[in-house]
Amino acid sequence: MSTWKISQIGKKPKLKSPVFIEGLPGIGNVGKVAIDFLIDELNAKKIFEIHSYSFPHSVFVNENNLVELPKIEMFYKEMKKGPDLLLLGGDVQPVDEIGCYEFSDRILDILQGFRCNEVITLGGIGLGEIPKKPQIYCTGNSRKMIKKYSKVNVNSKLYGVVGPIVGVSGLLLGLAEQRKIEAIAFLAETYGHPMYLGIKGAREILNVLNANLGLNLDTKKLDREIKDVESEIMKRTEQLSEVSRSAALNKLKSKLGQETDYIG
Repeated sequence: MSTWKISQIGKKPKLKSPVFIEGLPGIGNVGKVAIDFLIDELNAKKIFEIHSYSFPHSVFVNENNLVELPKIEMFYKEMKKGPDLLLLGGDVQPVDEIGCYEFSDRILDILQGFRCNEVITLGGIGLGEIPKKPQIYCTGNSRKMIKKYSKVNVNSKLYGVVGPIVGVSGLLLGLAEQRKIEAIAFLAETYGHPMYLGIKGAREILNVLNANLGLNLDTKKLDREIKDVESEIMKRTEQLSEVSRSAALNKLKSKLGQETDYIG
């Protein structure tokens, strides 16, 4: 039996030179907050829904008091100007190393099917206190990509600031390089507490994406809507408790030491 169930929703669109952006839950949920806002604001359409035995062994209880399996979804947006977009968001990340590799490879298979030119991943850098104005760092598998995307309020000097980039946000960069797909990660400083939501960090990342991709996002609307996003994410984070991220993090810490920063 396959570990992965990837269901296509509707007809596969014909996209022009799409840019892929990933934002899954991680420290501060920075990437998730940013990608959820992008999906809503751009009115993106769902193209894939993904379930897996590598996701946490839990279900969510929804507003109708019914259960839902955790899932990851891919959306697309056909843009009037510039490249089209593929957006990946969801409830969880795979909880084990093999699952994370398999998932990242499956996503890259899909991206190559769309002739995707660039991969962008979003994540957070956990700090010991809440940053007043989060700094945005970047790294990637191509100096060309870093030069292209680090012109607007982005620090490309990440070496020595953090340890390994754990999870899908990191693996997609490395595995994309093997396929000669250029990739970059934007990482926002955020408070490292597992229940903290890095709203400010997500906002700064969105500003960077807005400037580089010409998305015409209404940042004032972000400030208004982010409270609703925060409420929904908090509910799901509380339901997951220690089942998902903590299991993966503890496993990593046992190998690399207790001072390891979790980025994702």
